[in-house]
Amino acid sequence: MGQGPSCGERFENGLFRAVQNGDLELVDAMVRTDPTVLEQTTPRMKMSALHIAAAYGQIEILSMLLERCVNPDVLNCNKQTPLMLATMNGKISCVQRLIEAGANILMFDSLNRRTCLHYAAYYGHSDCLEAIISAAHSDPVAATWGFLRYVNIRDGGGATPLHIAARRRQPRCAQILLANGALVCALTCGYGYPGSSPLHLAARSGSLECVRELLAGGAERLQVDAAGRIPYTVAMKRKNRACAALLNPSAAEPLVWPSKLKFINELNQEAKALLERALVEANMEREKAILQQISCSPPSPLQSDVELDDAESEGCNVELCCICFEHVCTLEVHPCGHQMCAPCTLALCCYKKPNISSNSPTAPLCPFCRGSITQLLVAKIKVTDNAESEISSSKQRRSRKSNFSEGSSSFKSLSALGSLGKIGAQSTGRFSVECDGEVDKSF
Repeated sequence: MGQGPSCGERFENGLFRAVQNGDLELVDAMVRTDPTVLEQTTPRMKMSALHIAAAYGQIEILSMLLERCVNPDVLNCNKQTPLMLATMNGKISCVQRLIEAGANILMFDSLNRRTCLHYAAYYGHSDCLEAIISAAHSDPVAATWGFLRYVNIRDGGGATPLHIAARRRQPRCAQILLANGALVCALTCGYGYPGSSPLHLAARSGSLECVRELLAGGAERLQVDAAGRIPYTVAMKRKNRACAALLNPSAAEPLVWPSKLKFINELNQEAKALLERALVEANMEREKAILQQISCSPPSPLQSDVELDDAESEGCNVELCCICFEHVCTLEVHPCGHQMCAPCTLALCCYKKPNISSNSPTAPLCPFCRGSITQLLVAKIKVTDNAESEISSSKQRRSRKSNFSEGSSSFKSLSALGSLGKIGAQSTGRFSVECDGEVDKSF
């Protein structure tokens, strides 16, 4: 495709060989002798010295060239910038330096009308993707285009970076894009099969990890492409049986990250990590139950971590969640101060699948006091001394029974759920939670 150093052009010119090899002293000497050498380009691809330094990750030479006021957005024959080549090759230090020098993140090439954001998703360089997205928050692009519009920018085939990440089996990139507002149900034009969503493309490529990320991000299993096919049909046609099992409309629906709740978007990193892990564990339990039916269940990546946590919890006396009585209370509801475990908190927030047309879904209430939830913080785990273990354990049991019998209706409903892992393993994937209005009870 003529992208980066993979195009195979040999550098006969002494300057370009020196840049490729990282010979800073020789390059500096040649520039001092004749500054016009920086205007030279390679014969075939018309790449400048800055292109070559970016493509091969020669950060010292790249910095030197930028300090000499070389244009950071110089173009080669495919209208590709040094930032694009650095992104294609995963040279994160060069990406960061070019962005600092003012490189334009909204330049389109002439091959597929793609930006550096598309290429980061295409090649799976998640660190470069994060750097570009971070720059989009403060870049003039955010002021002129808007941040969300940039994250969902389309290439010549109508594909967004999320489409490309799904097609190219890049789950980490898909996760980053979804966390930054990528539209999970956007349809392509000419990329892949016309009218494909990211979930169609993940089903086509057979990427189980991408299917997981997209389903957890709210992708619709019943969305159809231009031929009227749902992702399940695409996966079956491609013989991707594991993906098809998860995409089967009759299978249990996954839990979806409650991104539209205000206090969820304001979580600190520690609290967010707890809920994200609970979400992954719940959906892995669901996935395990589904895949066991077709005898191709992969081992859970969290299995060893879960076993370790269970062993640690058995070795000390800690205050357990008064809803499920299985997990340690790790999150504290504000302003009331009641505490719950991460799985039960996630169940409370995810009882209703987000409505795409609704921008302000009804926020859940605290199951203990029915008060509004304005913030979730990491709770301080209370550990009981061994000498008082027998007394404290009996008090805890009495306290739990009292709380359960005197709790609100929401508390009783959540208590009936048990652990979130058990919920995910059920065949229906549905459960009931009392609330003030009518609720879609499916995840």
